Amino acid sequence: MPNEIMDWSKVTPRTVIPGFVGRFLHSDTMTFALWEIAAGSTLPEHSHHHEQVVHLYEGEFEMTVEGKTMRMLAGTVFAIPANARHHGRALTNCRIMDVFYPVREDYREGAGKTIIGDAARD
Repeated sequence: MPNEIMDWSKVTPRTVIPGFVGRFLHSDTMTFALWEIAAGSTLPEHSHHHEQVVHLYEGEFEMTVEGKTMRMLAGTVFAIPANARHHGRALTNCRIMDVFYPVREDYREGAGKTIIGDAARD
């Protein structure tokens, strides 16, 4: 979708893991995920080869990256390095934008296979 205006309202939301409903857009090299996350929902520990930037628009989210736990508040941004083990928990209802580089092909195809696959092994 390069050189196009993309419209979130035209993207069908998908539940990737319980409590995480996302809409996904892709450029040539990046994936953008806009999440509505229910309070109490947990993101299983996982890693992926993508660099990830997390921008918390609304709510409070507890994020653990490589064993370091931090509380994100509305308006904060955190960059997760490629291949870093991470997991999290929505302390309140949250609205988060994740940006991934390179493109998350698993999100283009449907679900977050990395997250689901790692959770199934644990």
